Amino acid sequence: MKVAIYGKSFNPDFNEYIIEIFNILEKSKSQVSVFKNFFKYINERVKINNKENIKEFSSYQDFENDYDIFLSIGGDGTFLESTAFVRDKGIPIAGINSGRLGFLANISKKDMKQALERILNNSYSFEEREPIKLETPGKEFANENFAINEITVQKTDSSSMITIHVYIDGQFLNTYWADGLIISTPTGSTAYSLSAGGPIVAPNAKNYIITPLAPHNLTVRPIVIPNHHELTLKIDGRDQNYLVSLDHRHKVFSTSVELKIKKAEFKIKMLKHDDRTFYTTLREKLMWGLDKRN
Repeated sequence: MKVAIYGKSFNPDFNEYIIEIFNILEKSKSQVSVFKNFFKYINERVKINNKENIKEFSSYQDFENDYDIFLSIGGDGTFLESTAFVRDKGIPIAGINSGRLGFLANISKKDMKQALERILNNSYSFEEREPIKLETPGKEFANENFAINEITVQKTDSSSMITIHVYIDGQFLNTYWADGLIISTPTGSTAYSLSAGGPIVAPNAKNYIITPLAPHNLTVRPIVIPNHHELTLKIDGRDQNYLVSLDHRHKVFSTSVELKIKKAEFKIKMLKHDDRTFYTTLREKLMWGLDKRN
C-alpha cells in the first residue's frame, strides 16, 4: 500500500504513537511518503526505523496521484490543510487526532492501531464531503480557491462595519450590515458558523449556511439554502478593503472585487470511522446529556 503522511507538530505524549504508526507501516511493507517539514520535525524528536526508505513531498506539485490513503496527524486544522495536497485526486484522508477528538480528525489514539489495520487490509469505507469554491476576476487564490469548512468575508479594521450585498442565482437576498459573513458547508456547520450562532447541519446534507457576524439588525438570522445555487457577494464600506478567508487561507481584497461562491467540481473523500458517527462525536464534543439534571 502507498501511504502519505502530513502533520505539523504534536505533544511529547504522542511520541510513542508516532513510532507505532511507522512501525505498523514498515511491518506491512507499505511505501511511505511524509511531508518534508513534518518529517524533519519527527526526526528531531523520535527515532524512526528505516527512515532512508521514506520519501518526502513538499507541495501539491510533487505529490503523486496514486496514494491509497493520506494520513493527517493532528487536529481538525491539520486535516483542513491536508486537503490542499489531495484536492481533486480522489485520495481518501484519514484524520488521526494527536490531541482531543475532532469532527474531522476523528481517529483517537486508542483507536489508531485498529484503524490502521483496517486501512492496510483495505477493509475501510469512506464518505464524501463537498467543498465550496470561490471565484474572483483575478484568481487570487489560484488553484487553492476552495474550502471544506467555510468562506468568510470580514472587515479589516476594528471599528466600522462592512456592507455585504448577497444575491442567489442573480436574485437579491439581503444586504448585511455586519462585521462579516460566513458561507459554511455542512462540514463547517460545527466550526466558525456554530460560534456565530449558526445551526448544526448533518455533513451529508446538500446545503450552505449563511451566517452573519455581529449584524447591525438583530432580526437578521442565519439561513440555510440548497448548495446547487451560486452566490454573488458585493461589498461596500468605509475602508476600501476587506478580508476573505478560505478555511485557513486568507487574502485582502478591494471593495471593487465581486465574489462568486458555488459548489466545487470535486469531492474530498474522508475515512469513515465504523465505530463512530457524526452524532456520537457531536454528543461528546458538545457534552450533550451531561447536564447534572439528567
